[in-house]
Amino acid sequence: MEDSVFSPLVALVTRRPRLVLVVTVVLLLGGGVLASTAFGKLQNGGFDDPASESTRAADEMDAHFGGHPNVLLLVTARTGDADDAAVAAAGRAVTADLRSQPGARDVVSYWTGGGTAMRSRDGLSGLVVASVKDDDQAADIVDRYQSARNESPAVTVRAGGAAAVGEDIGAQVASDLAVAESIAIPVTLVLLVLAFAGVVAALLPLGIGLLGVVGGFAALSVIGSLTDVSIFAVNLATAFGLGLGIDYSLLMVSRFREELAAGRDRADAIAVTVRSAGRTILFSGATVIVALAVMLLFPPFFLKSMAYAGISVTLVAVAAAVVALPALLMLLGERVNALRVGGLIGLARRRRARRAGSVTAGGSVTAGGSVTAGGAVGEGACAAEGVARGGEVREAAESRFWRWVAASVMRRPVLTGLPVIAVLLVLGAPFLHVNFGTPDDRVLQPGSASSRTVGDALREQFPADLSGALDVVVRARDTGSVDRTVLAGYAADLSRLPDVARVDSALGTYIRGQRTLPPDPTSARFTAPGADMLQVVPAVDYASGRAQALARAARDVPPPAATTALVGGAPAVLVDGKDTIADRLPLALGLIALATCVLLFLFTGSVLLPIKAIVLNGLTLCAVFGASVWIFSDGHLSGLLDFTPGPLDTSMPVLLFCIAFGLSMDYEVFLLSRIKEAHDAGADNAEAVTAGLARVGRIVSTAAALLAVTFIAFGTSSVRFIQMFGIGTALAIILDATLIRGVLVPALMRVAGGANWWAPRPLRYLHDRIGLHEYQPPAVPSAPAQRDAASDAPAPGVVSEARPSAG
Repeated sequence: MEDSVFSPLVALVTRRPRLVLVVTVVLLLGGGVLASTAFGKLQNGGFDDPASESTRAADEMDAHFGGHPNVLLLVTARTGDADDAAVAAAGRAVTADLRSQPGARDVVSYWTGGGTAMRSRDGLSGLVVASVKDDDQAADIVDRYQSARNESPAVTVRAGGAAAVGEDIGAQVASDLAVAESIAIPVTLVLLVLAFAGVVAALLPLGIGLLGVVGGFAALSVIGSLTDVSIFAVNLATAFGLGLGIDYSLLMVSRFREELAAGRDRADAIAVTVRSAGRTILFSGATVIVALAVMLLFPPFFLKSMAYAGISVTLVAVAAAVVALPALLMLLGERVNALRVGGLIGLARRRRARRAGSVTAGGSVTAGGSVTAGGAVGEGACAAEGVARGGEVREAAESRFWRWVAASVMRRPVLTGLPVIAVLLVLGAPFLHVNFGTPDDRVLQPGSASSRTVGDALREQFPADLSGALDVVVRARDTGSVDRTVLAGYAADLSRLPDVARVDSALGTYIRGQRTLPPDPTSARFTAPGADMLQVVPAVDYASGRAQALARAARDVPPPAATTALVGGAPAVLVDGKDTIADRLPLALGLIALATCVLLFLFTGSVLLPIKAIVLNGLTLCAVFGASVWIFSDGHLSGLLDFTPGPLDTSMPVLLFCIAFGLSMDYEVFLLSRIKEAHDAGADNAEAVTAGLARVGRIVSTAAALLAVTFIAFGTSSVRFIQMFGIGTALAIILDATLIRGVLVPALMRVAGGANWWAPRPLRYLHDRIGLHEYQPPAVPSAPAQRDAASDAPAPGVVSEARPSAG
């Protein structure tokens, strides 16, 4: 691996840095052009299983019955009620206008024979419903009535139904994305400046992060031309592009500054950085991609889209961090520390160090104010890191705070670890009463969109919600038609099921086993050659558990003789979605566990460390799932975040699992790389863990804070499951970077002792042959090396402080 990957890469970025950057700019410009076309290729929805019974029923509905009603107009009287002559005339006019729109089929309204079920309880409103198969035509119709809803002097018209919900959510996602970026990018830049104490060093991670976003959008544009991609993938592309780009850049820039501070010239510093931090980034990217790829196992294209976005962004972020960024650092050299902030504090620290004139580990202060190799100036400095060159004073790479944390935990691992485990389990307890659903208008903030207003009116003022009805498609097995007598018996049987308000059919309306209304002119829409459709209207909320039980019960009712029956509609879609996730979840969990064990074994040569990583990630996910239920289902923060509590989307736990697991492995690799580096250098278990956390703790905590800011920004969204995605992921990142990496990892590694690095002899042999061994940089010569002519060495007498790690 050293010869095949890193040596050519090092040669490329050190000898041809300008060429690398020119190619990067060209790719960036091309990617920007593609990225600008991404939104037009993305789609709403994507939460159902294409192979499920409900989807097959929807296909039959589209082919033979005009489709399920997905455009719904709420027509409300300005004065009087829905039966007033002027209001009725306006209602019929709206119905005729909708019927004339391209793509509108099976248009029915209260004023054209739809029945009293299409009039509100207060008598003020009536419904007009239609089926529109083409998404673009449905969007045009929704836009028409949303923009013209106040033009009639007799009525107001508001658009609702599934088509309007999809349009409103899509528009809100685009708007929320702009808001989230306007919050995340400035805050991230400020935090980076504080972390690096310099503007130039801070701009590098942000630039790589934006490069990842552009690359991710460009990839979505290409993939969207080939297959269905969800509009919600842009949120993940944005957050992941910024987050991973910043994570990986922090690691690269920090290691580069550390090597410069250790006395290496520019080319040597790049070589060590690429071979060490670059290796870690490649491996970390692989673990993230494995976690995201698991979502490809699930049929809904919402989850597949998240995998497309996450994998694409990760590949771009890794490539930018290990190729483009080193080339840029090669050109910058010492200028990476330019435009420093906090100079007065650093200058005062250096002056105190010179006055004190004390060194550790036997080092001495020279007359020129420099520190000889092996000595470090200042209280608590780490002797192994301090090297001075040309009158400069360098700080140690280790964080005293994280060394103290690691040492404290390892002195009392059980006493510190058990309370943390208890806290995580308590946070996870609410997940025991989780409920699942599919997104509807209630994921939008109250009053934020027309479709939400119409949905609220349907639930509060109408006896039954037609948009939540079960569609039962009955087809004859031969070429004949369905027998009318047995069809009537089937409709009566369905109407007897618990929580059924009524069953509409070509034979009339059935309630509790009896036909209560004969067929009318609108009943013709329920029949087609060789097939019939029954509309089972539930008496309960279609997203409730009782409605799901009704869908299962309807499927258990024997269909008429010589026929087949498919049950679809919103409650059936929810049932099928839950079953799809449950069926594939064991395989997904098994594959991600297996891949994690293999990758971490190749990286560490340990059998125990991969198992430990899986267990700790499970604890984090347990806490995140429980907190998500407590916030978004139980509604404890609904007032603060302005959302309507409701069930978790069936796809969201899978998404959170894959994202949080991947990011946890990202930080696991960061930490293990430094622990293994110390262990391979001869440190015992306790010192290796302490030194590893001391050296990478600041980077992980800084990266986690920056990434959490990006995801927390999505908490400002007006779409509930986007809020949950952002806040849930941010919580997972924070818990992982603090309680997991800071407490439980050192505690468990202390308890395990030497077993951390144990493996059976055959596996040890395998790791020696094909494992990924941590790169050990050569020692820096004690005599200062001559700087190359292109470097920007400080003027004689200038004291510069190069902070080797963020924070």
